[in-house]
Amino acid sequence: MSAVEVKLAELGLTLPSVVPPLAAYQPAVRSGAYVYTSGQLPMVEGKLPVTGKVGGEVTAEEAKELAATCALNALAAVKSVVGDLDRIARVVKVVGFVASAPDFTGQPGVINGASELLGAVLGDKGVHARSAVGVAVLPLDAPVEVEIQVELVQA
Repeated sequence: MSAVEVKLAELGLTLPSVVPPLAAYQPAVRSGAYVYTSGQLPMVEGKLPVTGKVGGEVTAEEAKELAATCALNALAAVKSVVGDLDRIARVVKVVGFVASAPDFTGQPGVINGASELLGAVLGDKGVHARSAVGVAVLPLDAPVEVEIQVELVQA
């Protein structure tokens, strides 16, 4: 078990199976020293635990927890490409999309769920640049979607 997976276990988390693609794309691809994930929905055991707009049917607190689930799914996607999460040198960028009610402006707080999870699991390697974007709708009526880019340790 990798040190990252040990840390996940200490936090009471388990790395899930990679979420199968919903369309014509791969969950993650490697290019040189970088791995780019596709947008990860907050799927748990193949299902969305909640749907709807943040600031409407979904609270900001619920959405923040869902963003953490997205980040966990993104780590699973990275592992599927590199085999060992200890190969992560650092998270470079996180992009989060929040399906938002028209008057909801708390997108950064929602995506903090993903950022905080990556920091808790990876420590300083989890510090990253980030965008948090409000959108009208996401696939499957998901409240949040997160993608990450990581740099790998050079072998």
